[in-house]
Amino acid sequence: MIHFKAIAKVLGALLILLGGLMLPGIGFSFYYNSGDQMALIYSAFVSLATGAMLYFSFSKQDQNIRKREGYLIVALSWLLMSLFGLMPYLVSGSISNLPDAIFESVSGLTTTGATILTDIEALPEGILFWRSMTQWIGGLGIIVLTVAILPLLGIGGIELFVAESPGPTSDKLHPRIRETAKRLWFVYVGLTFMAGILYYLGGMTFFDAANHALTTMATGGFSTKNSSMAFYDTAFIQYVAVVFMFLAGTNFTLIYFGITGRFQKVWRSDEFRAYLSVVLLLVILLAIPVYYHSGKPLENAFRDTLFQVVSLITTTGYVTADYTSYSNGLTLVFFMLLFFGGCAGSTSGGIKFVRHLTFFKNAILEFKRIVHPRAVVPLKINGDRVTGKIITHIINFLLIYLIIFVLGSVVISAMGYDILTSFGAVATSLGNVGPAIGLVGPVDNFAFFSPVAKIFLAFLMLLGRLELFTILILFTPYFWRAN
Repeated sequence: MIHFKAIAKVLGALLILLGGLMLPGIGFSFYYNSGDQMALIYSAFVSLATGAMLYFSFSKQDQNIRKREGYLIVALSWLLMSLFGLMPYLVSGSISNLPDAIFESVSGLTTTGATILTDIEALPEGILFWRSMTQWIGGLGIIVLTVAILPLLGIGGIELFVAESPGPTSDKLHPRIRETAKRLWFVYVGLTFMAGILYYLGGMTFFDAANHALTTMATGGFSTKNSSMAFYDTAFIQYVAVVFMFLAGTNFTLIYFGITGRFQKVWRSDEFRAYLSVVLLLVILLAIPVYYHSGKPLENAFRDTLFQVVSLITTTGYVTADYTSYSNGLTLVFFMLLFFGGCAGSTSGGIKFVRHLTFFKNAILEFKRIVHPRAVVPLKINGDRVTGKIITHIINFLLIYLIIFVLGSVVISAMGYDILTSFGAVATSLGNVGPAIGLVGPVDNFAFFSPVAKIFLAFLMLLGRLELFTILILFTPYFWRAN
C-alpha cells in the first residue's frame, strides 16, 4: 500500500522551500523598481501557504519512505514545482499564456535552458532572477536538499536520494544520507559563490554575475542577455564559464574529494578520465576547422571551440558562437554532443559518461568473449566489477533513450516541423541542453512551436531530467499493484 499522506507531507515541505526561494528575487525587484514585486510576493505566498497546509495537515505521519513512495515523491515534486514555479511569469505578465509559462518553468527547473522568450532583456529584474533561480534549484535537485532535512521532519530519506540521484554510481561521501546531501550542497553553494565573484571581477554587474553563477553551476544556460555569453566577449569571463561548466559536469563526490585533498580518488575515476579526455580530444580536433570556417583570430576560434564543446557536453547550453554556421560536418559533430551528458552525480543532464563508458567497454569485451567463449572476462569500472544487472540496466536505458528520441522526433515532425528542427528539439529537450540544430539552433528560440508541441517538449525535459525510469515506471501496472 502506498502511503499517500506521507507523500503529501514531503510535497508540502518542498513547496515551502520553493516559496522561500522565491523571496530573494523580491529584493532585486525593489532595488531596481522593476514593478514585479507583487507578482513574486503573491507567488511566494501561495506556494508557502499551500506547502504549509499540506505539511501541517499530515505532520503526524511518520512512515518511512519506501521505494515506491520515493519515486512518486520525486515525480510529483518536479510536477508541482513546475506548476508553482510558473506563477511569477503569469502574474507579472512576463509570459501571457499557460503553455509558454509551463515550457519556461519546466525548462528552468530541469536545467534545459530552452526558452520561448524573444526579448529576455525586457523582463523585469525580479522575474529574471527567479528564472535563474529555477535552474539553480533544479541543478543538483531540490530533493537532495530536502533529504538533508528529512530527519527533522520525522521521515527517512534514503529512497528519495536513490530516486533522484542521477546515474548508476553508488559512491557516497558519508555513510549517512543526510550528511551526504549536506556535503553535496555545501560544494554546490560554495562553487556558485566562487563563480559569481569571478564573473563580477571580470566585468559583469552584480546582478548579471549572480544570475550567471546560478545558471552556470546548474548547467542550465539561462542568461540575462539575448545573445547569451556572446554578449560578454572577453576571454576572462568566457574561460571562467568554461572552468565552472566543466566542474558542474563533474561528479560532485569527486569535487569534494579534490577539495579535501584526496586527488588519487579523483584520478582513479574511469568516468572522470573519459570525460576529461573526450573534451580535450574534441577541442584539439575541432579547433582548426572552426578557425578555418569562422574567420576569427586563432585564440578566439580556440575559445569558441572549447566553450561550445564544454557547454554542450555538460548540457549547459550557453552560446558564444553559432556553430551551425560553420559547415554541415561541424554542425553534425556539435549535434552529436547533445547525446553525451556530463558525469553521473553532476548537475548535467543527458545520458552521462559512465553509461557510455560501460556500454563501450562491454562491447569491446564481447569480442574477447567471442574468441574465448569459456573465459570469464569481467567488466570493471574504477577497478570494481560491474554486475550483469547494472550492464542490463544501462543497455536498456540507452535503448529506451534512443526509442524515445526517434518517436519524439516523429511526433514533432508530424505536427508540421521539418526533420532537422524535430531532431534538434527532441534531442535538446530529452538531453536537457538548450540549443540544437534546425530552427532551434544556438541563436534561435522555441517561441514558434504550437502549444501542444511545447507541452510535449516540456514532458520530454522532465523525462530526461529524471532519467527516464523515474517517470516511465509510473505508467507500468507493476508499480501500482499492492504488495
